[in-house]
Amino acid sequence: MMTIDIYTKATCFYCMRAKALLDDMNITYNEIKIDGDAALREKMIKRSQGSSTVPQIFINDAHIGGCDDLLALNAQGKLASLLAQ
Repeated sequence: MMTIDIYTKATCFYCMRAKALLDDMNITYNEIKIDGDAALREKMIKRSQGSSTVPQIFINDAHIGGCDDLLALNAQGKLASLLAQ
């Protein structure tokens, strides 16, 4: 079963944009809100090997990157095949 984790903050435009793309594709994801939660933020940074910006997106534990990376995968036609695995 495919799992998608997306680390977000409430007021982050890029988080909203990434979630909107997944929503438009009818993709279910786990939103992990790190607002004011230092422990969750540290977990995200460790899991993404140093990335401290949001969103940070993982598909089946593989680090995809942020919003721009997700949009680029979609534009290249690679996101749908990645999600179908």
